[in-house]
Amino acid sequence: MSYNLAALPPYEPHTVEAEAQNYWAAQRCFEVNEASDKPKFYCLSMFPYPSGSLHVGHVRNYTIGDVISRYQRMLGKNVLQPIGWDAFGLPAENAAIAHNIPPAAWTNQNIDHMKQQFQSLGLAYDWSRELRTCDPNYYRWEQWLFLQLYKKGLAYRKEATVNWDPIDQTVLANEQVVNGCGWRSGAPVERKAITQWFLKITDYADALLDDLDQLSGWPEQVRTMQRNWIGRSEGVSVLFSLQHDPAATVEIFTSRADTLFGVTYLAIAPEHPLAQDAALNNPALQSFLTDTQQTSVSEAVRATTEKKGMPTGLYAINPLNGAVIPIWVANYVLMSYGTGAVMAVPAHDERDFAFAQQYDLPLRWVIEPADGKAWSVDAPLTDKGILINSGEFSGLSSGDAIAQIVVYLENQQQGKRCRQYRLRDWGISRQRYWGAPIPMIHCPACGIVPVPEADLPVVLPEQVDFQGIQSPLKQDATFLQVDCPSCGKPAQRETDTFDTFMESSWYYARFACPDSSTRMLDSRADYWTPVDQYIGGIEHAVLHLLYARFLHKVLRDEGLVSSDEPFTALL
Repeated sequence: MSYNLAALPPYEPHTVEAEAQNYWAAQRCFEVNEASDKPKFYCLSMFPYPSGSLHVGHVRNYTIGDVISRYQRMLGKNVLQPIGWDAFGLPAENAAIAHNIPPAAWTNQNIDHMKQQFQSLGLAYDWSRELRTCDPNYYRWEQWLFLQLYKKGLAYRKEATVNWDPIDQTVLANEQVVNGCGWRSGAPVERKAITQWFLKITDYADALLDDLDQLSGWPEQVRTMQRNWIGRSEGVSVLFSLQHDPAATVEIFTSRADTLFGVTYLAIAPEHPLAQDAALNNPALQSFLTDTQQTSVSEAVRATTEKKGMPTGLYAINPLNGAVIPIWVANYVLMSYGTGAVMAVPAHDERDFAFAQQYDLPLRWVIEPADGKAWSVDAPLTDKGILINSGEFSGLSSGDAIAQIVVYLENQQQGKRCRQYRLRDWGISRQRYWGAPIPMIHCPACGIVPVPEADLPVVLPEQVDFQGIQSPLKQDATFLQVDCPSCGKPAQRETDTFDTFMESSWYYARFACPDSSTRMLDSRADYWTPVDQYIGGIEHAVLHLLYARFLHKVLRDEGLVSSDEPFTALL
């Protein structure tokens, strides 16, 4: 059979697709509820930032989710595919400053335009569940959750040395520093001491690590990235006493107690109190500390930076053999990781070996290969093996030696078994305007006082004038000035706003019940979560996904959901 293609009517997409889309809208084809006997399927693509216009990357990502949703619907499932807007953040604020338009107006204009584009694509979204994170009805529950965390001691405020973006004028989490630069601005990040708010994600470190084993529907690459970021190590904390003051100690952590006899120096972070004390009467050391602190940002950066160090003039005593060893300041040691001090075993560690070669520090071999093979003194022997030159522990395997050395240190009260993590608490304060206000009040008499739950939401004023990039909240008396809810005296609101990852870490659950007005989440969230298929970019493997997993466990512990993980499968 043959066809005369020229005789066929032309395909007119604007007519054909409009008819289909009008039918879908009239019939509410993609709106779903929980009153169904079909098995549920929740398909979610990471929601977009309203930057102004969709681009081909958006279309690619959201088409994948749409194909999966339509396929699951054809299999007879009750399919939820919602869409919304990750609406807070610095791009809107920077655009507002550049174009003299309030961020709220800029954001809402962009949302309106991008929504029209989405609808023209004919994607099968349940638009009745649309949300935008800059809506007070959304972020009020984020503020409520923060207050619950504060009550439990999981939210706290402290001064810390942080990553400071000099262009965006705000703090960055370690995960937001890429090759030493701000992830948005690209500016070299500085180190700065500032008081800010943290969430104790470290209290959930073990659960975040162990529950990765449940996520068989995730790419192994992503699970590995999260395991490495959490970085749990089993080992022992060891106390090295100071030669000039035996009552004082330096605490280090090691997972290789079998190499303790091979320690030839201690390395401490530039911010370590011992380094600061040693620099008081040592101008050269003080200059070195200043230079190092300005250029050091994260563990990843320090790992690739040229290793530099300087002796402090102080000495420590090895608790196993009494050896007197020098204490050096080294730019590869982070104060924020562990105790800010490490024992250096150049003969059996690549980083220590390179540092010792550079500064002509001694090597002491205390491990030989278990198979009896010869080894070269021109490179460190990093594998476990059989102990040599280790006193009464010589001849033991590394595993047996570690066990016996730990017992010895504990009996001498010079060490104890412990775990250490690379994961640090999540700094959620941002010093810019366009974000959800942190619901705390600073009272001269009472100190820090939570905003009463009945007064939520603390609404971000949307009609603001910018004077440079400084947050206008600091000059807005109607926002800033408030009576203390505890004593009634004049007080001031917190002017820091939440990191926008706060909003994106629980939006998937709010899609299930976007109209819930009396609770953050209701039973519909438990029906739909966990998300059956989540779709997004690999760039979120640590930042967004780790934070979302953490907050999901918090929501579970608050009784708002019953599952352990937010996303069953990840694409």
